Amino acid sequence: MKALFPFTTSLILAVAIAAVAILSVQNATPVSLQFMIFESINIPVGVVLAFSLAIGLIAGAIGIFIYHQR
Repeated sequence: MKALFPFTTSLILAVAIAAVAILSVQNATPVSLQFMIFESINIPVGVVLAFSLAIGLIAGAIGIFIYHQR
């Protein structure tokens, strides 16, 4: 059962990276992000998706680490 966890994690990560790659190739239009009064420069959708995926993976890893420290 312990061998199933790394396989599942790798599979989910591979599917997420593949989805970001496919979406970024098909949609290269520039977008600008807005948050309250702040607005970014125009950047491609693929870059936004890649950064969002990276931030989500890092936040998930930190969350699991904090959860297991209790």
